[in-house]
Order: sequence, then structure tokens, then C-alpha cells
Amino acid sequence: MMVQKICSSMVFLFLFATIVSASQEVTAPRVQDLPLIDGIGDDVVWQQAKAVIVRDRVADIDITLKAVHNGEKIFILAGFPDATESRKHRTLVWDTEMQAYRNGPEREDVFVVKWSMVSYATALTLHEDVPYQADIWFWKADRTNPVGYADDKMHFYRTMKMSDSKMLTSKKGNIFYLSRKGDDGDAAYSTILYTEYKGERVPKYTNQEPTGSRADIMAKGQWSSGRWTIEFSRLLDTGHDDDIILKEGEKYPFAVSRYEVAGRKPEKDSDQPLYGSGEVGELLFLNLVP
Repeated sequence: MMVQKICSSMVFLFLFATIVSASQEVTAPRVQDLPLIDGIGDDVVWQQAKAVIVRDRVADIDITLKAVHNGEKIFILAGFPDATESRKHRTLVWDTEMQAYRNGPEREDVFVVKWSMVSYATALTLHEDVPYQADIWFWKADRTNPVGYADDKMHFYRTMKMSDSKMLTSKKGNIFYLSRKGDDGDAAYSTILYTEYKGERVPKYTNQEPTGSRADIMAKGQWSSGRWTIEFSRLLDTGHDDDIILKEGEKYPFAVSRYEVAGRKPEKDSDQPLYGSGEVGELLFLNLVP
């Protein structure tokens, strides 16, 4: 039994080392001057960081990433092409037959940064053959961007069914379940409830200042000339149990997605059919240089 455990550990270490060596590294140098989180990305400090390009196979685009830190906070700069600027989400449309509002076709532009919170190798996809837990930084053009935040959430990918979970199939054909849970605190948005007719089209959400662990990630995006630029900032250690702790001199696996990673099928009737069917692609490693 002891020999079997030792062999299993050796196999894991070999696989993990192979994944690390085969993955791109996003190097975050330590800097003194800090970027302004305004979604413009023209701060001189970003010139100290090397750009890494990763392919989003679902969106069929290249995403450009940079990162820096100051020993207290991590800063990430992301950019990707987008022909249209979408800043509205599920605008409600009055249904005369139902005499009630229903979701309209509008879907906001979003961007996801997904961090592994387990000590073993996983590519963080929705078809993994091992369970995992992930920290999610979820920027939303309508629901979080106006107040300067990204939503702070978690992914639980497990073999046991959870409340409000989505059933998925792994690469080997095994059944897994995905549960998406917001961190403790209030989100940067809330749903507006309408009890009577207020017009043919009305907003579904209103913005608000987030609280608690859900307010950990500052983020701002700007769209210009067919391209989104998004800047993120977060404490290396937020002091919250539902967040990944980042330390200088260490490397951390993560991945990104242009669309929401929810395990849903494309929404044919929406203006962004791929919304909700996003998936992380290439596994990356953040290197926090002392």
C-alpha cells in the first residue's frame, strides 16, 4: 500500500511538472508605480510587463495578458478584439400576452479569470476528470463595470450533485456537477422587481457598491475601436477564505475566457449566442517575481 501511494505521488508530480513546463507563464514583475484601474491601459508601468497571448477557442480570438504587482496587490491587464460594444444585459421586454416582463436578447460583454484552488493538476475546464475548486474573477460590462468591480465568485466542480448545479460530462465520460457560488457579501448589482407596466423595455439590474468578499476585485473596462481593455486589481491576500492567496516567488495556475463559463448551450435567440457557453482554454501560470 505504501509503495502504491509513493508511485501515485510520483506520477502526480511528473504530470504536474509536465503541465507547468508546457504552459505559458505570465510573469508579474514587482513595481513601484501602480497602474490606474481605468480600463485604458496606457500607464507606463505596463511597459515593464511582458505580454502573453492566449487563444480563446470558443470565441475564436486572441487574448493579450500582462501582470505586475507591488508586494501587496496584483494588477492584471487584459485585452481582446470585439467588433461591437455590449453594455446591456437581459433588458426586460413587456409581453402583452403574459402581461409581464421577459428577458430580452441583449447580453453584456464579459471576461473571466479562473484560478485553481487545489494543490493537484487540473486544466480548470468543464470536462476535467478530477474534481476541483476555483476562484473566479468575473468582469461584466453591465452589472459590475459601472461601479468599478469584477464579481468575485467560486466554481465547485464535483462528482456529487449540489444545489443549483449543472450536470456535465468529463473527457472519460464520467458525470460531474458544476456549482457557481458568489463570495460572501453583496454583489455590485441587484435585480429590479416590477409589479406593473413601466414601459416596453426596462433595465433588469441596478448597480450598487458591493460589500464583503464580493468587493475584493477592482476592475474597469473600456471599449475603443473594436477592442476591450480591462484592468484588474486585488490584494494578494484578501483575508477571506473564499479567495486564492497569492505570494511572491510562487507560481499559480489560471486560465481565462471571453465568455461566461457556465456550461450552458449557445443561446440562439440572444445577440451573443455564445454567452454562457464559454470555456477556459490554455492553462497559464502566474509568476509573482520578488
